[in-house]
Amino acid sequence: MGTERRLLALLICLLLGGGLTGAVLGASRAADAARRPGAHGGPAAGPADTGGAGGAGAGGSAGTAHAGSAADRPAPGDFVDIREVPPGPGDPGPLGPDASTGTADVDCGRDEEGHYNEDNLVVSPGLRAGAHHTHAYVGNLSTDALSTDGSLAAAPTSCRDGDRSAYYWPVLRRQDRPGVRPRESAAGHGNTGAILPEAAVSLRFLGNPAGKVVAMPRFLRAMTGDPVARTADSDAEVRARWGCSGSPDRSTTRYPRCPGGERITRTLTFPSCWNGLDTAAFDHRSHLVFPGAGGICPAATFPVPELRISLAYAVAPGVPVALDSFPEQRHGPETDHAMFVNVMTDAAMARIVSCLNEGRRC
Repeated sequence: MGTERRLLALLICLLLGGGLTGAVLGASRAADAARRPGAHGGPAAGPADTGGAGGAGAGGSAGTAHAGSAADRPAPGDFVDIREVPPGPGDPGPLGPDASTGTADVDCGRDEEGHYNEDNLVVSPGLRAGAHHTHAYVGNLSTDALSTDGSLAAAPTSCRDGDRSAYYWPVLRRQDRPGVRPRESAAGHGNTGAILPEAAVSLRFLGNPAGKVVAMPRFLRAMTGDPVARTADSDAEVRARWGCSGSPDRSTTRYPRCPGGERITRTLTFPSCWNGLDTAAFDHRSHLVFPGAGGICPAATFPVPELRISLAYAVAPGVPVALDSFPEQRHGPETDHAMFVNVMTDAAMARIVSCLNEGRRC
């Protein structure tokens, strides 16, 4: 009888935890929108944030109803043939005279170590399994819900240059194959199937088209995308950009169906206007926001290097894929998101800033 009560209590805790995490994300976003309307993306974010058919039409489905299914699979309307997605805008426009045009790449591998967990240090610090879906990591090999600035700074890393930053995102799964490896069935909540390993991971820092960038502070927390986009009142926080390797000029908020021999791609661009004060915020966003038109940062914020994570997956045409998500989000592709904790040394960050501001490729 005692065992049954303990199991019942555990089940109730898990259910409450999932609902609480989703509620916190939605509530914090709503509070931030009321306090800072239009700050997170503005009317005209950069080309990576407005490309392809990110809104209504063939390319986008953010904010639309989702029928779902009893099998916890994405709905047919969540998929689109990439050839039906119109090309995105081309040249983003003229650069400012002080534009920081360089790029800096960080090589942290493809998670060959199999670093997965259901934690989210940025959104739910201290809460084990707080994400209720599985994240994949590169960089800092110790990152979990209980990580501290001190533990991150002392941990090993998968990055070749010694960068101990944490870069992570929800896994993509094949729903036609059961998960049999460690961590593949740990998340539950409808997130099932074999985890698709990333065929390529690119971590790139870019400058600002309007001016020079300043250094990110060490231990800055950052988040991009909207993990509760499916049930949100608007798509203001949606940053999901899916595509195919053979059509780099097309992107969508839906799962793309790619021609044979091409890879499915995900591009996750982070906000890059810092308030100059905080490394974190109660809503996980207001300390670091997206620039507006032409890369101009909102008042009282400063441009910092823009992180862009690009992922690629080798998937045959027709293979059913699904993004890990909260149960009520039903694997919506528009819920794609990613997190970052900057654990670079001040010297390493200074090198990136110099590279970007001097227009070099590093």
